[in-house]
Amino acid sequence: MNVPRKPKPPAATDPAQAAAKPQPPGTGPSLVQRALRKIGLLRDIDFALYLPMRYEDETRVVRLVDLYEGDVGQIEAVVTESEVTFRPRRQLIVTVDDGSDTCQLRFFNFYPSQQKQLAVGARVRVRGEVRGGFVGRQMMHPTVKAAGTVLPDALTPVYSTIAGLAQPVLRREVRAGLARAVLDETVPAQIGLRGAWPLRDALNFLHYPTPDVSIAALEDHSHPAWQRLKAEELLAQQLSQLQARRERATQRAPMLRPTDSSEALHTRLLAVLPFGLTGAQQRVGEEITHDLACDLPMHRLLQGDVGSGKTVVAALAAARCIDAGFQCALMAPTEILAAQHFGKLIGWLDPLLAERGLRVAWLTGSQKKKERDAMNAAVESGEAALVIGTHAVISEKVRFKRLALAIIDEQHRFGVAQRLALREKAGDGLEPHLLMMSATPIPRTLAMSYYADLDVSTLDELPPGRTPIVTKLVAEHRRDEVIDRIRHQLAQGRQVYWVCPLIEESEAVDLRNATETREELAGMLGDAVQVGLLHSRMPTAEKQDVMARFTANEVHVLVSTTVIEVGVDVPNASLMVIEHAERFGLSQLHQLRGRVGRGAAASACVLLYAPNEGGRVGETARARLKAMAETGDGFEIARRDLDIRGPGEFLGARQSGAPLLRFADLTEDALLLEWARELAPKMLDQHPELAQKHVDRWLGSKAEYLKA
Repeated sequence: MNVPRKPKPPAATDPAQAAAKPQPPGTGPSLVQRALRKIGLLRDIDFALYLPMRYEDETRVVRLVDLYEGDVGQIEAVVTESEVTFRPRRQLIVTVDDGSDTCQLRFFNFYPSQQKQLAVGARVRVRGEVRGGFVGRQMMHPTVKAAGTVLPDALTPVYSTIAGLAQPVLRREVRAGLARAVLDETVPAQIGLRGAWPLRDALNFLHYPTPDVSIAALEDHSHPAWQRLKAEELLAQQLSQLQARRERATQRAPMLRPTDSSEALHTRLLAVLPFGLTGAQQRVGEEITHDLACDLPMHRLLQGDVGSGKTVVAALAAARCIDAGFQCALMAPTEILAAQHFGKLIGWLDPLLAERGLRVAWLTGSQKKKERDAMNAAVESGEAALVIGTHAVISEKVRFKRLALAIIDEQHRFGVAQRLALREKAGDGLEPHLLMMSATPIPRTLAMSYYADLDVSTLDELPPGRTPIVTKLVAEHRRDEVIDRIRHQLAQGRQVYWVCPLIEESEAVDLRNATETREELAGMLGDAVQVGLLHSRMPTAEKQDVMARFTANEVHVLVSTTVIEVGVDVPNASLMVIEHAERFGLSQLHQLRGRVGRGAAASACVLLYAPNEGGRVGETARARLKAMAETGDGFEIARRDLDIRGPGEFLGARQSGAPLLRFADLTEDALLLEWARELAPKMLDQHPELAQKHVDRWLGSKAEYLKA
């Protein structure tokens, strides 16, 4: 029997069959409560705001003959056949007839109670997706209920759940929590939400929408009830950020007044730099100098594209701090990046500091105890005016004498607790000034939401001498062409990066690995070419040695994992090859590309990708590669990255444990975000109690994460 096909896209698959299964033995209230806590359902308001991820329409019964392949529908029919077969595997096969046609139901996982429910002659209500087959219509693991029960008058919500928490149980708990929740209005109509759906009405509707509403409008969050929820969520975030900013206004930081005498460290540093500052660096430097001179803690994000000169700005800020008689700490997420900063800053500042009996200190977890103890002593005595390192900077044993400025590079890689630990190093009841740096430019909507409590400075001008980087997409089968390009660069005296996603061969993922690639390239390029290997598992001394030899052009080709993603600066390197580029994130690809183009020579980045058997790559990977080929603008890259990944992944560890937006979309809801930004200060000024109630309702204790 042929099943007619409707000329339309197939409906979404209906995989949520847990509701049809009986609860496993031993399931009780304690297990349910534990599962509810695991998904964050503690307060009544948590249940009320736990909205469905999709809906099922169980409000009507249709005829089988009116269902086409791909349709999801509910029928009432009589069981005409029922048997258990064991080929190719154990399964229950049931045939039902509703008077208009027949349909075969198949169950691979079934209980004796289901087999009894589907005995021949039973009349049942069945809901599932219709598939075609040589036996006619089929449904795989449909939901089965007794026929004749009252049909619901609302769509059935389907919630995101975990093992041990079946849909019927979760629905019952959510319904009870919603009924108990206090949902009085916290946003006064006269200042904010005129004409909007009342909160309780919006939540009731989104949990149990009427069947006449468009399911698409519910699931894409465009329905007016969703608009109310998104507006409230964005307002809670803006209120929390504004509270954080105002709370910092009550704190005090050391006043680092600028001195521009000829003997000032800041002035002398400017004189010894082998280049002049760009206009953007001068502008940002003035913004930071103004902040440091105030007794309010600076909380500034310095963003700039790859190679825009953030390290120089940080060095000048550190010089201002030291000129005022205080200490500065610079923390980076990896030893390689911290070592790059140390190498630059010790060259610029150490000779000048030595004249004052001061020094630049280096702290990492891999240091030997004797060296680390000596560094800690220098920090505690104040001899170490500038301390550079990794997470070791915030260890309990590190005690600063007069810390006044904390600089955090690649801030999105650090969690809230780590930033707080660095801020607490100041002592004397003072807060250090905080300068956070990021080579990943922040899209405007993200800056308006997750970074709303920060002052943002932007380096939007590259130093002179930077050369544009040509980006090429090359399929794996053209690998020999890439090798020829490497030989050409080496013949001109240039150097090459080759980045791989793995260190060693993995059975789980079929990707080119760094160790194997290094051996392969060494064999192909000959003995005259030195091919180095760099990855995170190498001892620190060995990593430093490899980088030093690459910087000195003793290593000509450096095969590496992503440890060279940020901070590495070798002007003679003019070619970057990224293996399996389809597996890297867009921001990561842009950071890696930025390792070349730092000298006067023309530079290129080759994105070597491995298409599937059909000669294609996945849709998301294709979007990333396309963006890389089309633009070198870091701000445009960041905007596209936000569109592809969403804010959760984009933010990285900065929001570790923090409440990311559940409902609002920063791309689609920019107007609501603007509304929330304008309303937040009015709420705090005119209705502070309602504002606090609103934040507590939406964020609870998690609001603290947005303030760090």
